[in-house]
Amino acid sequence: MAVQEIFVPDIGNFDSVDVIEVLVKAGDVIAKDDSLITVESDKASMDIPAPFAGVVQEVKIKVGDKAAQGTLLITLDVSDAAPAAEVKPATAPQPVVVEAPKAVIPEPTRPAPEPPKTVQPAQQPVPVAESIVVVSGKLSHASPSIRKFARELGVNLALVTGSGPKNRILQSDVQAYVKGELAKPRTENMAAGANGLATLPMPVIDFSKFGAIETKPLSRIKKLSGANLHRNWVTAPHVTQFDEADITDLEDFRKSMQAEAEKRGVKLTMLAFLIKASVNALKAYPNFNASLSADGDALILKNYYNIGFACDTPDGLVVPVVRDVHQKDVLDIARDLMELSAKARERKLKVEEMQGGCFTISSLGGIGGTMFTPIINCPEVAILGVSRSSMQPVYNKDTNGFEPRLILPMSLSYDHRVIDGADGARFTSHMRMMLSDVRRLLL
Repeated sequence: MAVQEIFVPDIGNFDSVDVIEVLVKAGDVIAKDDSLITVESDKASMDIPAPFAGVVQEVKIKVGDKAAQGTLLITLDVSDAAPAAEVKPATAPQPVVVEAPKAVIPEPTRPAPEPPKTVQPAQQPVPVAESIVVVSGKLSHASPSIRKFARELGVNLALVTGSGPKNRILQSDVQAYVKGELAKPRTENMAAGANGLATLPMPVIDFSKFGAIETKPLSRIKKLSGANLHRNWVTAPHVTQFDEADITDLEDFRKSMQAEAEKRGVKLTMLAFLIKASVNALKAYPNFNASLSADGDALILKNYYNIGFACDTPDGLVVPVVRDVHQKDVLDIARDLMELSAKARERKLKVEEMQGGCFTISSLGGIGGTMFTPIINCPEVAILGVSRSSMQPVYNKDTNGFEPRLILPMSLSYDHRVIDGADGARFTSHMRMMLSDVRRLLL
């Protein structure tokens, strides 16, 4: 029996690395280049391969140990791996004579067992691409064998939360993730599929080596809204329709009503008129006032009109909901906007005041910009973004000349699974018509 001692080869610029997996045990028959252990540094994982084929006699290392170049891993019987056909009798067998003793064919003398020799494999350990993945803002690790298992199942490890030491991803974590995805409704699986195919783990970069940095934690609202916005973006195929509305007459009317509104303790903003106009458009195109069913096979049409509006707060973006807009006049809507906005800034919004929306409006008119692509607030199927209005020359065919008009840019994003491009254009055209003729808002 020829026994070889297998040591850790050169592992690069590391004094020591952690052993995170032992992939063999005593009695295992292994082939050359089979992985023996998995080690992990701060940056990556790597497998240490076997330099010979043979039978594992003894494992000299365990999970959690520190390993460095020259650390003894296993003892390996390499003689048992040799084909038996290599040992042959010196002569052919002789006939057996009954009266005489059986002819004994001497076997070739087997050499005495050699003492164990120190073997340093010539080859380097199989390097593995960066195994660090970002999961919910934390670093997790996965060994090469786990990554291979995940690839076979088509799982993106960036989506799996590890439960092992240092958040390391185990085989049970991958299995649990697959079971969870299979149990989800089809629409959620579609989102996860898009996420898995399109999203790669963010690289871990030490920005301080480029210059001075400061780390500031995200607010709770930003953490929650960020995850929701990402889900909404990858779940719904977004299309954005751009249009412009002439709000010259509407703005004049708003200003003329400001004194009356102030007497009632209300600040009358353009957003109140936009919300009122959106209800009229939702009634004309009911597919916009709808949501997909959980299984994605049906469209749920809503007979109520609750309009959300994006509200900027010191902690981040929130979306309060104005309820039963179809039963309110513009001043009632303006009052609700004031009260909900104040609650949002003071962090006093109740959960129910941010639920039940049918359609959302995001207004950047007080800040600036011309056009943008707002992200749909799922399970809604559309959102209207409006930018800063500006005076522009508009041709008047009646006077055969140009006139200064106040133009409002509109950006309508919609879910293309529910709404076709033609209906998207019709919706913005309807909004343009409503806003350009203030009399229509009173009907």
